[in-house]
Amino acid sequence: MKRLWNFRWWKASLIGTVTIGAMFGGYIVYLQASGNFHAVIADQLYRSAQPSPEQLASYVRSHGIETVINLRGMHVGKKWYADEIATARGLGVQHIDFEMSPSKVLSPERAEQLLAIMRAAPKPILLHCQSGADRTGLVSVLYSQQVAGINEDVAERQLSVYYGHIAIPYLSGTYAMDKSWKGLERYFGIQG
Repeated sequence: MKRLWNFRWWKASLIGTVTIGAMFGGYIVYLQASGNFHAVIADQLYRSAQPSPEQLASYVRSHGIETVINLRGMHVGKKWYADEIATARGLGVQHIDFEMSPSKVLSPERAEQLLAIMRAAPKPILLHCQSGADRTGLVSVLYSQQVAGINEDVAERQLSVYYGHIAIPYLSGTYAMDKSWKGLERYFGIQG
């Protein structure tokens, strides 16, 4: 009897784990398929995955985007990059490249450079990286806290699984974004 109960418990646990994993995987696929577009601060800052020309045009029309900050950096010769530059130019939108790696810690000096760019850029700004989860998450936290003055606990929600950010220490390269923020909290004198 006990053996049968153990088998049923393990079977139920396995089914539950697989179901939760499938639901989470479906959510991540949905984020990518939808462009992972979200308002960080309406009329100031928006975030997304790599936008197609059609998505970028839609974001500009519906939200009045004035500046696009590409966190993937300059990629001359790549179709996505050429399309983005041409679309931004055609829409009269300022385009800024700021290369960051999702798997390398962002230094305080680079964070200061990025903050200066965001403070000076015409608003609203659209930030994007490849998936709209990791680099975009960190920069959304940075802008929210350091430019807009939003409470740290609220700002940190931008770097979460809700937006597709998965960071597991020692297992996930994108944990560098969490390490970056922890270092920047110390640098800016924020109670962490």
